[in-house]
Amino acid sequence: MTLRTEAFKDRKALITGGLGFIGSNLATRLVEAGTHVTLIDSLIPEYGGNLFNIAHLEGKVRVNISDVRDAHAMKYLVQGQDYLFNLAGQTSHMDSMANPFTDLEINCTSQLSILEACRQYNPGVKLVFASTRQLYGKPDYLPVDEKHILRPVDVNGVNKMAGEGYHILYNNVYGIRACALRLTNTYGPRMRVKDARQTFLGIWIKLLLEDKPFEVWGGEQKRDYTYVDDAVEAMLLAAENPKADGRIFNLGGDDVYSLEETAKAMIDANGKGEFTVKSFPADRKRIDIGDYFADYFEIKSLLKWEPTTSLRDGFQKTLDYYRQNLQQYL
Repeated sequence: MTLRTEAFKDRKALITGGLGFIGSNLATRLVEAGTHVTLIDSLIPEYGGNLFNIAHLEGKVRVNISDVRDAHAMKYLVQGQDYLFNLAGQTSHMDSMANPFTDLEINCTSQLSILEACRQYNPGVKLVFASTRQLYGKPDYLPVDEKHILRPVDVNGVNKMAGEGYHILYNNVYGIRACALRLTNTYGPRMRVKDARQTFLGIWIKLLLEDKPFEVWGGEQKRDYTYVDDAVEAMLLAAENPKADGRIFNLGGDDVYSLEETAKAMIDANGKGEFTVKSFPADRKRIDIGDYFADYFEIKSLLKWEPTTSLRDGFQKTLDYYRQNLQQYL
């Protein structure tokens, strides 16, 4: 990787969803690089923001408890920023089906408001949008590259597709430099573990550390996983490299694993634990996509990014973190 961290020294960066999982890890890297960081987060309980995520950054970042749906606040907050890492979003697929209009507001309408605020008040800012592999739906072929048809299977995927599209449109039409990263099963320290709203890996970790068995639904589906430090590295590379402007990139993991293999790897990293394989609940089965793993050749060839953390090492680091801090996330 060829990340030039000096590109961020003494610059200003705004992170929406900054008290959440990826946002807080990104903030840590930016502070280390000498960036003046502002974090926006609504701290709505269902969405993963947690002040403990930045306890180690006390006095080193600016925090604004605000909602990205507040267009007036965003007009003020985007001003003077060099980088905008747009990570705020509603991530639960099931919540999007139960409350589609809330998902629309957060993942679609507010994204347009943010871009309009940038167009009017800070057209020189560089945006990195956290998109999702959920846009692809059930794959027609594997590994999935960026040319694959977009066919979301839930409301969340449709709204994220629109949010991503707005970013690329504003890049192409208005010259607001923006790119999008399609994340896949990102995991690591500071992720939500008290339920499966963010990722199924979270609830597995919680139950494992509580010495309780966890459930694996299906079991044979193949997945890839990105450790959070690798995802943050991709965001920083995309932010500082003009070659990323107007582009969409898949992220991926070190290898491909079935869900059963994933569960066994997590138990192996923990040293103990057990799980049971069960059929998908009916409501989940309707939006299950089967196998998915990404082709990340585009970001590897253009930005020289590739994952460097093995699943075993990533699980070890994650479990070590929650052994120390689990109560802060329950």
